[in-house]
Amino acid sequence: MKKIKLKFDLFSTYLATIKNSVGSKFFRNMYALNGRKRIDILENGNLSCAYFVSTILRHFGLIKKIHSTVKNTVRDLKRSGWKSLHKPKIGSVLVYEEKYFPESENRHMHIGFYIGSGKTISTSSKYRTPIMHNWQKEPSSGKPRKVLKILHHKKLTGP
Repeated sequence: MKKIKLKFDLFSTYLATIKNSVGSKFFRNMYALNGRKRIDILENGNLSCAYFVSTILRHFGLIKKIHSTVKNTVRDLKRSGWKSLHKPKIGSVLVYEEKYFPESENRHMHIGFYIGSGKTISTSSKYRTPIMHNWQKEPSSGKPRKVLKILHHKKLTGP
């Protein structure tokens, strides 16, 4: 019997994992304890973009930790060898400008994955799950939102 030598296809598996996350409630909750009080710091998916992105990146060994904030995720990306690009490549991480949310009276950055053909997968505060949307627009409202950083890792080359 002839042995078959297989090589793990990181890029295709990474991209499939991102695409298969659409609609998943997996990334909605991250709990912390304040004394004895349990707090969902992601507000049941309202603030889950960094957790979504960093969980997938950590799963594939592309960053060191899972994060609940965009700033900490970006810091980890830079320390883990991610480089800035001018145009997104499939698999790139996109970091969006800070936006004011009147309902919470807070400002938040946003982060997601570029999957090609002008599309991104990131979490939506409206649906509280990852969704596919135009890469230059807000996932919940569809309004334009500026991309501040496009980051890519050398391990993410297509087949």
